[in-house]
Amino acid sequence: MTVLAHGVTSSDADDELSRDALAVLQPGFEGTTAPAWLLRQIGRGLTAVGLFGRNIASPEQLSALTAQLRAERDDVLVAIDEEGGDVTRLEVRGGSSFPGNLALGAVDDTGLTRDVARELGRRLAECGVNLNWAPSADVNSNPDNPVIGVRSFGADTHLAARHTAAYVEGLQAAGVAACTKHFPGHGDTNVDSHHALPRIDADLDTLAARELVPFKAAIAAGTKAVMSAHILVPALDPTRPATLSPQILTGLLRKELGYEGLIVTDGMEMNAIAGTYGIERGSVLAIAAGADAICVGGGLADEATVLRLQGALVAAVREGALPAERLADAAARVRALASWTRQARAAAAPGAPQEGSAPGIGLAAARRALVMTGTATPVTAPYVATLAPVANIAVGDETPWGVAAELAALLPGTASGVFPEGATAADVLAAAGERTVVLVVRDAHRHPWMAAALEALVEARPETVVVEMGVPRAEPRGALHIATHGASRVCGRAAAELIAGV
Repeated sequence: MTVLAHGVTSSDADDELSRDALAVLQPGFEGTTAPAWLLRQIGRGLTAVGLFGRNIASPEQLSALTAQLRAERDDVLVAIDEEGGDVTRLEVRGGSSFPGNLALGAVDDTGLTRDVARELGRRLAECGVNLNWAPSADVNSNPDNPVIGVRSFGADTHLAARHTAAYVEGLQAAGVAACTKHFPGHGDTNVDSHHALPRIDADLDTLAARELVPFKAAIAAGTKAVMSAHILVPALDPTRPATLSPQILTGLLRKELGYEGLIVTDGMEMNAIAGTYGIERGSVLAIAAGADAICVGGGLADEATVLRLQGALVAAVREGALPAERLADAAARVRALASWTRQARAAAAPGAPQEGSAPGIGLAAARRALVMTGTATPVTAPYVATLAPVANIAVGDETPWGVAAELAALLPGTASGVFPEGATAADVLAAAGERTVVLVVRDAHRHPWMAAALEALVEARPETVVVEMGVPRAEPRGALHIATHGASRVCGRAAAELIAGV
């Protein structure tokens, strides 16, 4: 055993290095109870755990799971990707009780956004979750964006900024740390970073006036964490994606914007990183660039992944590729946030649910977000045809959406069918027979097959009701056109009420 300066032994230093390397990881796991390996690693220094839909069956089960984790470490960070709206883990099998960002942006009442986020935070805190990978601060400036869309408050920079700040304030008032994403802005992309590496070719002036404004608002509002994007922004760094870029994470976010909180990476197994750098090298480069926490576990959710990444970080320090001080600083920031969440848990008043009885604040907000074009004439026993695109990975295909179930609950005798990519108006008409058609679409402007079916159907049946549950960019068509600004359960309910005339 070698004695180093200040009486620290080499074995002490090795142990501290190993603990620091564990502390910066935010892994996932399989199942609805904590596996033995996860509890063991928490005991060894793992400070954060990420939850996904596969880990959640009910609020009671989730509370028991987080209690299991806290029995090992009282200040463990329990993180979740709970944006509300289309991206929900808390209600992954039934659909969210809250509208998403685009609906809140459409209403444009920051008080409502703050209250919705606080109620969402209250529910998370009640289940023992204390870090939410939300809100999305991306300005949806590219209408063809395949992964942001309704997850953004909108295409207006200053609207996105004020609602991002309100969301951060509401969430953190409930004692749940906000993680504002995806820095420096994922809105002007036409590639999904789950599949490949997107690129934004905007110049510095455009980035400063558009992408960065909501992040500045989030920082001013005190966001406890910021998530990096796996995107290439040549004006900021011509060679490395933001997650791996010292110019973007340290130079821009830390130094220019003055951000002092936790920097978290987006999922490292996403193909933009895993397919180009590999997760081990990517994780080392991310920490070296200024990230403090490595999110992994959406697709890789086992102890072997944790040990691989821990080993890569330790080896990088020993080989001189990663300064020990940088890893120690990252681990310290993780532990500081863990400490804040413990204090926030004690300080946050439990509080009653917002608008404590039915319908609740989520449905009230969804109703306010509806935009109707045409004439609402109550229908009886309609046929609901849902034109269903392939869901992106962030949203997932396990969460139900649409208006069919909600309309059937209000109008007994309602029939329905789901039509995948390639379906035509003739397919819908054959299934509908003589019934009035309620056609449900999602981002019709992005899917030529969907737009063609919609056009032909409205031409054949002018009385058709059209419900757009994505970004409402296409020209409103149909006797009645309803833009819900999102596909959560409450958005479907609000549209169904309007169609049924209740």
